[in-house]
Amino acid sequence: MLATVMSATLLGVDGHVVSVEVHVSSGLPSFTVVGQPDSSCREARDRVRAAILSSGLSWPQRRCTVNLAPTGLRKIGAGLDLAMAVGVLVATEQLPPSVVEDVGFVGELGLDGALRKVPGVLPLVDAVEAKVVVVPSDARVEAQLVGRHEVRIVGSLGELVGCLRGDSPWPAVPRLDQVPPEDLGPDLRDVHGQPVARRALEVAAAGGHHLLMVGPPGAGKTMLAKRLPGLLPELDGAQALEATRIHSAAGAPLPPGGLVRRPPFRAPHHGASAVALIGGGSGQLRPGEISLAHEGVLFLDELAEFPAHVLDTLRQPLEEGVVRLARADSKVLLPCRFQLVAAMNPCPCGLRSSPDACRCSDLQLARYCRRISGPLLDRFDLRVDVLRPDPLELLSSAPSEPSRAVAERVLAARQLAWRRGVRANAELDQAGLHRYAPLSRPAARKLEGDLRAGRLTGRGLQRVRRVARTIADLAGHGGELSVEHVAEACALRTEPSFLVQRLAG
Repeated sequence: MLATVMSATLLGVDGHVVSVEVHVSSGLPSFTVVGQPDSSCREARDRVRAAILSSGLSWPQRRCTVNLAPTGLRKIGAGLDLAMAVGVLVATEQLPPSVVEDVGFVGELGLDGALRKVPGVLPLVDAVEAKVVVVPSDARVEAQLVGRHEVRIVGSLGELVGCLRGDSPWPAVPRLDQVPPEDLGPDLRDVHGQPVARRALEVAAAGGHHLLMVGPPGAGKTMLAKRLPGLLPELDGAQALEATRIHSAAGAPLPPGGLVRRPPFRAPHHGASAVALIGGGSGQLRPGEISLAHEGVLFLDELAEFPAHVLDTLRQPLEEGVVRLARADSKVLLPCRFQLVAAMNPCPCGLRSSPDACRCSDLQLARYCRRISGPLLDRFDLRVDVLRPDPLELLSSAPSEPSRAVAERVLAARQLAWRRGVRANAELDQAGLHRYAPLSRPAARKLEGDLRAGRLTGRGLQRVRRVARTIADLAGHGGELSVEHVAEACALRTEPSFLVQRLAG
């Protein structure tokens, strides 16, 4: 007998519908899975058999063939286990065929028949073309986020069979609870001093600009970076769902309400490989850190300690907001619109700002400088030196401006960008700059001088104009960009101190 059950498989961050076709016929007892299953999917034959027997059901002593259609799509993971088991039960007439009509099944089976959640429940359920979808009990929050299906939950294969036969009712599915707003995280009021760095952080948050901070150890670079997400507005519905889809596909933990509403903050170690940062892999194409930072912040601490070839892989995703991964049997497109924030020391010992204390030779400094390529450095809209604050500022009990006050100004500036058709000024293209960031004559003359002197590249010119537009928006100035706005934007894009010192030497 032949049975067809609907399910889905994960490729990158997208689910793809799969028809699990089970055929039971006479012949030597066997269980064969075809249709490009990977190793974990092929091993389902042992999990399905043990789960069926452990649930008190009969295993067919005949030839059983499972085809995963479409056969041209590689099937990955254990999410098809439940659909295979139901298909076997229907094909052996232990379940009537009507129970699987317009019903999809997603879940992994344990040897005892228990159902387990798999990575990517959200995109998998979204791909299922059925009115009803059955998932493990611990996956009900992600399944409900899609909003197009009637979600049913069960804890084991035996419980599922009882529900499908009508012997027991379906377990009640709790509704999604309204969760309180998430905490903004570390507060900017904890940062004492650092007026230039605080200003750069506010401009970066308001305009979505990439930020590089250079300074000695203990100056507060990491402390500042961790407070950037608290200045950013919450994600809207589409952004939150897309970010949640990526976290679900990666198997990353989700917030209590299931939906990622606050901008993510990712801070990978400098020993991370290119695959860990960009995504990919040999067997399964998983999203990397830049995709997990989608609609949020990617913080690279100790930037110069990352391998140079790993850093250079960021150049294309920074420009396009997506990363394209291709293998012999599959191609995926991973979203990765993120705000890059990096911190590094001015030299290997970190004390270059104090020449008497620095122990680095000119050769060591030259090697250190070469770790950051010019094209990558040019993609930072804001580049500031972060010096150690004055001891009196650190010991002062006077409160600094809190994150909520800064976040209000950031939100007002972002709302102006939304009216221009972009999410932040950093996304303004050439036409948008001409329309929304016109230059006054003094401002144009200043930028012309910087271009002729080689202090700005063509890409740098556009980035300075975007930053100047953000500075003007924060000041409530909606007209032409003045020379003051442009001058501050140029001042926040200074040549890093370690490069200046190297050239001077």
